[in-house]
Parts: sequence; C-alpha cells; structure tokens
Amino acid sequence: MTNITYDRTGVHVQFPGWEATMTGLPKLLIPRSAIRGVASEQGWTSEILGMKSGLVISGYRKLGTFRHPSGVRRLVSMKRGHPLLRITVDRAAVGFDEILLSTDAAESIAADLRSDVHS
Repeated sequence: MTNITYDRTGVHVQFPGWEATMTGLPKLLIPRSAIRGVASEQGWTSEILGMKSGLVISGYRKLGTFRHPSGVRRLVSMKRGHPLLRITVDRAAVGFDEILLSTDAAESIAADLRSDVHS
C-alpha cells in the first residue's frame, strides 16, 4: 500500500511496485510551501474524479491520475475502508491540483499540515 510520511520539508509519498506503474511515479514530494489546503475525510469519496490513467476496481481501489472535465488534475491512491487525506496543492509546483490518499493517519497528518497552509 502507498506509504505516506511527512517532515518539515513536506509530505513524502512512495508508491511501491505495481502502484508506481499505475501512478507513473515511484515517489512524490509535496513541499509544505505548495500546500494550499488539507482535509481528512472518514473514507472513500464517491465524487466523479474524471478520466483515469491507472487502475479502478469498482468500490474497492482507485489508483492513478485523474483529470476532471473542469481541468482539475488529481493523483489518487484510495482504498475503501480507510480514512482519506485530501491535499490541495499548487499545480505549478507539484503537477497536480489535488492529492487523495487513503491512510489510517489522515486526521493526524491533516491536523499537523493545516498550520502550514499557504493561500
């Protein structure tokens, strides 16, 4: 499963093995200076994410990049049954508008990162 850690430099996301193939990235650093908003949600989002490049197992797993018709570009690693960490970022710095990650630590990570949100 996707590994998420964070420190003073930012959020470090590692996609092991086949996950790297589905996302097109083995890892991603989200600098704290690029974070525009952070939220934790109880679980899986049912919103329409858009056209995908990656994997979707209906109702269980979403992994890859998604482009919504509005132009919003998301990097997604969601697994049903786990809390969701939603990070809104500066697209110019990260290459995405939002990062959606399932992690049991979503609430604590979001609480820590909120203090550094840049508008």
